[in-house]
Amino acid sequence: MRAGALPPGAALPAVRGLAADLGLSPATVAKAYQALRQRGVVETAGRNGTRVRHRPPVAIPRAMRQPPVPEGILDLATGEPDLRLVPRLDGALRRLIRAAPTPVGYAAAGPLPELLDLARGRLAADGVPVGRAQLTLSGGALDGIERLLGAHLRPGDRVAVEDPSWANLLDLVAALGLTPVPVPVDDDGPLPDGLAHALAGGAQAAIVTSRAHNPTGAAVGATRAAALRRVLRAHPDALLIEDDHAAELADVALHTLAGTGRRWAFVRSVSKPYGPDLRLAVIAGDETTVARVAGHARIGAGWVSTVLQRLVVELWRDRSVAALVASAGASYDRRRRALLAALAARGVAATGHTGLNVWVPVPDETVTVAALRDAGYAVAPGSLYRLATPPAVRISVSNLDQPGIDPLAAAVAVAVGVNGPAGGLSA
Repeated sequence: MRAGALPPGAALPAVRGLAADLGLSPATVAKAYQALRQRGVVETAGRNGTRVRHRPPVAIPRAMRQPPVPEGILDLATGEPDLRLVPRLDGALRRLIRAAPTPVGYAAAGPLPELLDLARGRLAADGVPVGRAQLTLSGGALDGIERLLGAHLRPGDRVAVEDPSWANLLDLVAALGLTPVPVPVDDDGPLPDGLAHALAGGAQAAIVTSRAHNPTGAAVGATRAAALRRVLRAHPDALLIEDDHAAELADVALHTLAGTGRRWAFVRSVSKPYGPDLRLAVIAGDETTVARVAGHARIGAGWVSTVLQRLVVELWRDRSVAALVASAGASYDRRRRALLAALAARGVAATGHTGLNVWVPVPDETVTVAALRDAGYAVAPGSLYRLATPPAVRISVSNLDQPGIDPLAAAVAVAVGVNGPAGGLSA
């Protein structure tokens, strides 16, 4: 795998066949495969055997990683924000240079008070209970979630995750040696009965996406939030991690679950609204959880660069940047809604209440992905995101302009076997 001979997605040899080739017992090979699974390097794919995970936690030569989307194919699989709508940094950088901040040494490094003050105000405006919370920083949402899980859980522990869920999160859970417990999702977020079942079954943590759920676009509404809080109150010692990665890009109000139990954390990243290269997230949470995260960071990475922190402060204070972020969010909403409408007009069911993605259930992911690639579109197979839910594909709208929406919808309808606007299934 390190050499790239077994790239992501590749099947490992059958246990007995490899044992015979190596002159080892099948039990020895099975034990080796188990060790790889426990480290999140491989996954069991049912009848398809054992495969290398999509993002295994092992370095692979760049040339052997998953190939880029070929020229002439529209990339609707990556899921990045539209870089044309990401704020430019030149103005904020010039202001930083003019301010000429004093160099920061090891002893004085850490979260900047001015950034924490701004973050506290922004979170409070969205209803996050920051009055009784501690705040710290991480190098992005996934880094924060990793630190939070490590603060309370150990390998082998069970964690409730949305199903489908963010592919990178599932890879992280596997790499940490944790056991994911799937919680079904609809347009309003995780189903309360599913969360209750997972927690009653021994899950010691639950990860919930507030809005712009990746990949389905779900957003937790007021009624669903109240039902989920009731479930969480029945399990007060379970760690709640709430992920609000879309933040200012989301077009719906936040109905937070933060503060419901004794152990909780709310994570808000700046990467989606302000640019993927800005690796910073704010974490609000109970005193013990935040103290563990901050303490672990202090003996590891140390701190999030204060240069980056000052840059985020400049962006948050700039009204023109706020207007640009709001305009970007509106652009994503128009594209996503237009695609949903075009698919519906052709009889194709899909979801995408908020965010950058549309989730399309399909009869066969491999056939659909291949058919769309032949038609000039790269979309992501749902297998990267789902545990127990039926097949689907994820279509990201960040690279999709308005004139391309109808042709894409027509291609999707053909790929999934739906004919015409009436939606009759093909023979």
